Amino acid sequence: MTIVFLIRHGHTDWADKKLAGWLPDVHLNETGVQQAAALVERLAPVKLNSIFSSPLERTLETAAPLAKARSLKVTRVPDLGEVKYGDWQGKPLSQLSKKKEWTTVQHTPSLMRFPNGESLLEMQTRAVAAVQAIVSENPKSTVALFSHGDVIKAVVAHYIGMPLDAFQRLVIAPASVTVLAVGPSFARLMRLNDTGPFQPSKNGRKK
Repeated sequence: MTIVFLIRHGHTDWADKKLAGWLPDVHLNETGVQQAAALVERLAPVKLNSIFSSPLERTLETAAPLAKARSLKVTRVPDLGEVKYGDWQGKPLSQLSKKKEWTTVQHTPSLMRFPNGESLLEMQTRAVAAVQAIVSENPKSTVALFSHGDVIKAVVAHYIGMPLDAFQRLVIAPASVTVLAVGPSFARLMRLNDTGPFQPSKNGRKK
């Protein structure tokens, strides 16, 4: 099986305020920088073989300290990128939450397509395909994938057999670590939304 560490980017000034989406120049704030640095120590017991990331600045900045500490290259994977929010991109959440479509996003997200953007189902499909490609190319390895909250929730929902319409029940905090063990025919959820330290298993890989 391939052990997949799904890591959300660190905190930004946009978090819980606006939908940053694919806008450029959304960087980690001071808290986010500290969270990215802390990942080096948190994941110190874990033997990583490869690091992959969404191409957005905030994910690359979160991945950078860990990659440097491990002397690993960060491979950019566009399909691990944020939801393409279309006309909602850059808008305040306080404004968006008043739209009638907000109820769809929260309760039946499988039916939601963002105006001039993608649907949440399309996001899940391309993100899962990206994870599967990485798993296929890295059998029996331990890999870190840096991505975004809704993307990670959608990936987890797929692998644990949760309907996309229930994925809002999951919580993925900034700089949290979620761990999946993915095999050819099934997957196991090892950790979800973890913000603490890790201990190696007997064979040197995370349990």
